This record gives sequence, C-alpha cells and structure tokens, in this order.
Amino acid sequence: MTKWCRASRQAALLADMGKMVDMSDFFQSIVGKVESVLGGDVQTLVKQQLQSLTQPQTIQTLLDRADQVGLGDKVRSWISQSGNVPATPDEIRSILGSDAVHGLVEKTGLPADAVVTALVHFLPDAVDRHTPDGVLPTTDTTKSA
Repeated sequence: MTKWCRASRQAALLADMGKMVDMSDFFQSIVGKVESVLGGDVQTLVKQQLQSLTQPQTIQTLLDRADQVGLGDKVRSWISQSGNVPATPDEIRSILGSDAVHGLVEKTGLPADAVVTALVHFLPDAVDRHTPDGVLPTTDTTKSA
C-alpha cells in the first residue's frame, strides 16, 4: 500500500507540474495578445507595479490582508526560504482587495484579468526576492553600529 500511495503522490505531482507549465504557456499567450492589442510591453508594466507591491511596508500589508482572508500561510511561503505556494487569481484578488486591483488596472491600462493573471505569475517570486533571508524587510533605513 505504501508503494501505491507514493506512486499516486508522484503521479499527482507530475500532473501539477504539467498544469504549471500549461499555466505558464497560457500566461505567455495572454501577454502576447494583450501586447499586440495595446502595443506595449506588458511584462515591463507589471514589473513596475511589482516594485510598489514589494516595498517593506507593502509586503507587511499583503501579509496582514492575507491573514484577514485566511491566506496568510500562502503569503508566508513567499516570504520564507522554503518553496512558494502558488496562488489562484481569486486568491490574489482577495489578498489585494478590489481597490488595489482597480488601482493597478488604472496604472497599467490592462484589463483586470490580465493584471491578476500577471500577479499570479510574478508576485510570489517578487515577494520571495525581496525577503531573501526569509523574514520581512524592515522599513528602518538606519543601521546600528
């Protein structure tokens, strides 16, 4: 029975990896379509907005909001040194809130679904890169002697 469970888990993991590859291809397809319609570089627009979402105070706000909506463990995985647990578009919307999503739509000129899909793809890694030691960055810019 143990071998069967292990094989079943391995099959599920491979299926999930296939879905992640499919999602990446899907995302790239969306990016290409949006770029052709808008004539802009979608990844650059999204990365500019990610900079604002990964400031120390904003990461803390993301974590606080995620705790409020029951997704704190997911965001903590992005901060920790372990693997990032992926988020769904609905979870990103819940974490950010409709006002923040609307603000990103206004700043980028992209449709809300494109913004959220991009954040699903980029936000966990961006938060991870801004928390390399597995802890929230401090907003204090002075250093102790």
